Amino acid sequence: MSAPQWLDAWDPSDGAERAAASFRTRFGTEPDGIWSAPGRVNLIGEHTDYNGGLCLPINLPHRTYVALRRTFRSGPGGADVEEVRLASAQEPDAGVWSSTLADIGPGTVTGWPAYAAGVAWALRREVDTLGGFDAVVDSCVPYGAGLSSSAALECAFAVALDDAFHLDFGADDAGRAILAAACIRAENEIAGAPTGGMDQSSSLRATAGHALLLDCLDNSVRHVPFDLEASGLALLVVDTRAEHQLSDGQYAARRATCDAAAAQLGVVTLREVDPGALEEALAGLTDDVVTADVARRRVRHVVTEIARVTELVALLDAGRPGDIGPLLDASHISLRDDYEVSCVELDLVVESARAAGALGARMTGGGFGGSAIALVEVDRVGAVAAAVADAFAAQELTAPAFLVAHASDPASRTV
Repeated sequence: MSAPQWLDAWDPSDGAERAAASFRTRFGTEPDGIWSAPGRVNLIGEHTDYNGGLCLPINLPHRTYVALRRTFRSGPGGADVEEVRLASAQEPDAGVWSSTLADIGPGTVTGWPAYAAGVAWALRREVDTLGGFDAVVDSCVPYGAGLSSSAALECAFAVALDDAFHLDFGADDAGRAILAAACIRAENEIAGAPTGGMDQSSSLRATAGHALLLDCLDNSVRHVPFDLEASGLALLVVDTRAEHQLSDGQYAARRATCDAAAAQLGVVTLREVDPGALEEALAGLTDDVVTADVARRRVRHVVTEIARVTELVALLDAGRPGDIGPLLDASHISLRDDYEVSCVELDLVVESARAAGALGARMTGGGFGGSAIALVEVDRVGAVAAAVADAFAAQELTAPAFLVAHASDPASRTV
């Protein structure tokens, strides 16, 4: 039997000290503060955000920490050059990346600094009081796992810059929605990943003990109580170690197909397609959109997935979390067959977890690798994890890693 590898979240005080220590090493001084933001796992509602749909994420206890200090460096004539210097504890040999705020823009930044510098660029378009800064990041959010490590990085910078430069967006949900929009713009325009807004909205706007029902049509939210432990259940997250990438064209291709299908159907977003008239709508798609068969499958997934979110929320509202398993299973089948974003590793997690007693399981995140979730009775967590690990070993795949998700706090100042 294979021993499962567990991914532990850092205690917030430990995470803050890690980031502070790295900042001292890099810049030889103390930061103004430490801020952090969580990764997220989506319960259901996949590839619905950019279609104006519904999704239901929770924040993870795993967070990205940012140590940041405002700076003033004068150039010719004594003006502030507004320099930005960034470093990562995950890349100790990479040195310090630097630029000026004026030089940050689409096509000017590559790699992880795009997600951080991009937030400064986006916020600078909201306010003119943002200036230069030094920052170091450290993180325990699993990278490449489809658990939103990029959004955790963006949102940690968003709250850090908001606080350090007294922008005052972070005090209420309306302001946090503005910060989330800046993070989305950074990811879309600077990092070049055409994602929707679920990840950033969750990291900034979801609360501990709740799932965030996000309506991507009007950006409204409702906090849905989510306490599996009270029902003797747990949400097991499995990082398949099949690296998840959003910038390889597959994600963008599906988004483009959905946009084209919506245009052909005469709607702004696929959210407007009536589930009761789905077959009629599908019949109206022609080969002008990729191929009619591909477009129909993509649209069918989106419309039925939005309906599944509504059904799952109703079960949670009724105090029946143990009954959501079949909806998780149906979501995975739809993502695998209609949206075609699963892979061998994700399918294996779902199959082996179900065989070991999980009440339901599905891939989560953008797909093409990343993570899957399984609804498990608390006393079966270890056994299900071991069964999944054994299944991977039997197929000679890279060993997966595991964590148990608890709905956790949003992005905030840590120290």
